[in-house]
Amino acid sequence: MKRATLWPDHLLPEHSVPPPWPGREVRLDGTVTYVRDTPATASGAEPALYVHGLGGSSQNWTDLAGLLADRLDGQAIDLPGFGRSEPGRSYTIPAFAQRVVRWIEHSGRGPVHLFGNSLGGAVSVQVAALRPDLVRTLTLVSPALPFLDFRRSLQGRMLPLLAIPRGERLAAWRLAQLAPEAMAQQVLEACVADLSRICEQRRQEALEEIRVRYEAEHYAAAYVRTFRGLVSSFLRSYLPGAGSLWRLAGAVRAPTLVVGGRHDRLVDVRVAPQTARAVPDSRLLMLDGVGHVAQVEVPRLVARAVLGLLAETGDTARRSDMAG
Repeated sequence: MKRATLWPDHLLPEHSVPPPWPGREVRLDGTVTYVRDTPATASGAEPALYVHGLGGSSQNWTDLAGLLADRLDGQAIDLPGFGRSEPGRSYTIPAFAQRVVRWIEHSGRGPVHLFGNSLGGAVSVQVAALRPDLVRTLTLVSPALPFLDFRRSLQGRMLPLLAIPRGERLAAWRLAQLAPEAMAQQVLEACVADLSRICEQRRQEALEEIRVRYEAEHYAAAYVRTFRGLVSSFLRSYLPGAGSLWRLAGAVRAPTLVVGGRHDRLVDVRVAPQTARAVPDSRLLMLDGVGHVAQVEVPRLVARAVLGLLAETGDTARRSDMAG
């Protein structure tokens, strides 16, 4: 593990607030996966794939994907049951990882620069460990890798819901009791350390995403079942067996950037450094005063770290080609 290198800020595009990138529905293995495309703005750009966290969507990557568009030809997917994708049959880490693998294979763009936030980070670790041929580099933002002290997460208060038969019905009832505006505010407060960094346009977009959830009858069940699958993966990671996310992290061979916020209220702040220690070729960036979605809250800082990773690994690849 080493410290992440930051690309000079003045070499990034000027500040802007782009609208969400255009999306499309793609039928994959019998169900619809929703995909947003962030086209490259320069020749020679390499393919990238962005994977959101629990309760999130492809829209969580709008700013970062735009900042990286001169180097990366980006796609962001909605996982099954989230955003505008249709529900899936299973909501486990392996099931989501298989969907990501299938999308990379279907799109014919692999290997990709793979990005994952929170749940998407855990999914991306599994993809990178089991299918190294599909991953050029790996960037993990507040990855939801296992921790057992749920007092360190606001989501710990959801644990009793998992013990209730048909807990998703209770979750759906609770969702119906809150106005979309109140829910959007709660989500922002849970995920972002400094709300002054979120402009009015992004707040309105977050509200619209909440309204999409309210219209999707499957959303509450998808959320609860995914949370149940995530907790199960945490518990299995401390037992013998090949499915441990920590053992998978140790098997990742792609050059990796790990970004963590010191004010993360959803994932134990100790997880990001532990992830960087577990992945053999890793770089760590810990951000003061930043919460769970650094790519939303401080996208330029995250972009600088990603560009530092790309510069380093690009130079390494060129030296390898010359040596060959």
